[in-house]
Amino acid sequence: MAAKPVIAAGLDAGSARTRCVICALENSRLRCLGAGEVPSSGWIKSRVADPGAMSECVRAAVREAEACARVSVEAVVAGLGGTAIQGLNRRGLYEFGRSRNVEPADMAYAVERACRLQLGEDRCLLQVFPQDFIVDGRAEIRNPRGSMCSRLEANVHVVTTSAYDHQCLVNAVHQASLAVEETVLEAMAAAYASILPEERLRGVALIDVGAHSTGVVVYDGEAVMLASGLPVSGDHFTRDVAWRYKVSYEDAVTIKEQYGCAIRGLSGDNAFIDIPQPDGRPSREAPRLELIETLEARAEELFLYVRREIARAGMEQSLLEGAVLTGGGALMTGMCDMAERVLNCPARNGLVTGIRDWPKELNTAAWTAAAGLAMYSARLKQQEGKQKTKTPGLLSLVFR
Repeated sequence: MAAKPVIAAGLDAGSARTRCVICALENSRLRCLGAGEVPSSGWIKSRVADPGAMSECVRAAVREAEACARVSVEAVVAGLGGTAIQGLNRRGLYEFGRSRNVEPADMAYAVERACRLQLGEDRCLLQVFPQDFIVDGRAEIRNPRGSMCSRLEANVHVVTTSAYDHQCLVNAVHQASLAVEETVLEAMAAAYASILPEERLRGVALIDVGAHSTGVVVYDGEAVMLASGLPVSGDHFTRDVAWRYKVSYEDAVTIKEQYGCAIRGLSGDNAFIDIPQPDGRPSREAPRLELIETLEARAEELFLYVRREIARAGMEQSLLEGAVLTGGGALMTGMCDMAERVLNCPARNGLVTGIRDWPKELNTAAWTAAAGLAMYSARLKQQEGKQKTKTPGLLSLVFR
């Protein structure tokens, strides 16, 4: 009798769309069973304004995914992003007193000491990413287990977020009659789904362009060098279009999706576009070049923010694998071209890899984070039989 497959589910509760992906873990391989998507409500920009409305969206997305997958879900890994995300590097010191072999518990304790930071009233620890260890002064040791030393130091990247937003997300999932296995940085989940281990090893930046925030994660040699949330997002592009043409937000979305481009010279700059008018008045025409110039300026601003973050991590000359763009905001034509121009490195859209039977209609950068959250859930379930630690970021030691 075949073993019952393990169900893994990821929930991407974004401010524009709420998405759920359900997978089955079969013989250490993931297979997509179903997915659900609904428009989000209860958000103002990147902050939760109505937790009840957010909970209804979570319930609707999960029900749609369950109907497609023909299975029920009891728990999910939930993603969290937004401008409240902050990352900083920390170092933890553990002195043994005498020279001896390093054990996993010693590594965990050094990481735990690095996480002992005083947080503000509205801040909470989201994730911890161990970078490397220093063994008796010898730096950049990824896994010092078994090494002989008397002094062990851990370099980690600590990611914090708004305690209110985090609790709102957890409460919304609970109100939808689901348990929360883990809360995970959305940009990291997107990287997990779209970037191979060897690419992380050579240096890469993941840029998750959402509706109301942009998440950035920078990898170097498997270590997370930086994680942060940026204030420029897909919503800014839409509002620029609405202001330029004096149209409603919904019409601006349509114009952006049908005719938008983030850089001049790629397609139809000399064409004209139809601008809808209110009150039954006939639509008017406008040069498409005006639209492209408006979107180009905002795209350049976005990637200048990203470039400053990459420079802050000291990686401006080390992204051999370039930039990977995910999120709904990455779908606009020319975004990768603008990223290459500003960041001076190759750029591509991040698509889901590593999940069998992934639907073709979902093979876009908008679904990458949700897929990565389901992959994270599967990895957590694989670790259930192993010894657990109090430091969730230690999982990144085994996320290859």
